[in-house]
Amino acid sequence: MQTTLMYGKQGLTIDLPDHSVVLEPKEIAGLADEEQGVLAALRNPIGTFPLKDLVKETHKVVIVISDITRPTPNDKLIPWILKELPHVPLEQITILNGTGTHRDQTREEFVQMLGEWVVDHIKVINHHCLVPEELVKVGESSFGCDVYLNKAYVEADFRIVTGFIEPHFFAGFSGGCKGIMPGIAGLETIMTFHNARMIGDPLSTWGNMVNNPLQKMASEVNLMCKPEFLLNVTLNNRKEITEVFAGELFAAHARGCAYMREHSMVKCEERFDVVITSNSGYPLDQNLYQAVKGMSAAHKIVKQGGTIISAAECSDGLPNHGNYAKILQMADSPAALLRMIEDPTFKLYDQWQVQKQNVIQVWADVHVYSTLSDTDIRLAMMEPVTNMTETLDKLAEKYGTGMTIAVLPQGPLTIPYVLE
Repeated sequence: MQTTLMYGKQGLTIDLPDHSVVLEPKEIAGLADEEQGVLAALRNPIGTFPLKDLVKETHKVVIVISDITRPTPNDKLIPWILKELPHVPLEQITILNGTGTHRDQTREEFVQMLGEWVVDHIKVINHHCLVPEELVKVGESSFGCDVYLNKAYVEADFRIVTGFIEPHFFAGFSGGCKGIMPGIAGLETIMTFHNARMIGDPLSTWGNMVNNPLQKMASEVNLMCKPEFLLNVTLNNRKEITEVFAGELFAAHARGCAYMREHSMVKCEERFDVVITSNSGYPLDQNLYQAVKGMSAAHKIVKQGGTIISAAECSDGLPNHGNYAKILQMADSPAALLRMIEDPTFKLYDQWQVQKQNVIQVWADVHVYSTLSDTDIRLAMMEPVTNMTETLDKLAEKYGTGMTIAVLPQGPLTIPYVLE
């Protein structure tokens, strides 16, 4: 049998044994008219008044967007938001790119993300979590840190946060509060949000919003400087908008999470010897750091001692910014790295992604099909794959003729689970 994995921009078709089990979320058609769907949500929002009635012509408006590692269709959403705000002069509007700890986007990338007209006519800025002059303290978190947020956001008269809702490997679901925390937070705040205790909590997992410590902290931080309006969407595997959730931050996001949970969770009767996963294609599979999400989805249903094969293009490398690659070289095994990160005295940003990766690697072997060099993949203590069929043949020798295989063509857009 053949199946196509979401990989890069083109996809990757692979041959599989006929007994392989393909797991995908429910197929959802895109909205017949995306623009009208979004405008209707902006005009009839959840838990608040229509957007155009809330924003005054004198307001300084900040619109927070997710960065280039997320497929939020802001090239559509931003122009449609602006269509509802004709009374607000363009010079009073700022678009804030929620980079978290990620790198800046270039002008060319902003054009890709937002469209050339928006970039030419609206002020667009990157968030910098390491620049004190661009941050403002808004409070103290009960989780043990000062809370710093982007100054332009805090000083705005009206704040809008956009995003898209998908399953998330430690926050339950993306979107909602995560656009602000960690999207536009200071490094100290982000480090607490991602510390080993928070990430290692069993409630910090796929699809769980109940007593999830990360959602608790994100909610607390958002309440210190709450966005007045949320616009989140859900997408299908063609990146088409399937539903729109707009309005009051918590009410609109909760409805979106319930919708996504219904369509993305897939029950399995037992675990598998081998799980092949994607990382949902571009832009989510731009680097190995992001590809940990697809591996984490596979981890939910792979046997202990089994094998995960991740197909992620990694056009942006490991990446070569941040501390991800640096941390990978600080110990000689996943178990040793995990012990190092779980030591409360260890604090280095990007540790959370390595921690999640190491939990997976202690449980199962991980192989990677990508454009990365074999050296880079082995730096991450994973095995490179150049030919999927040959790799499966070798694994059949290890697990025997009854080797069970599951495939997640859409990667972390699917939440597979086993009742154990």
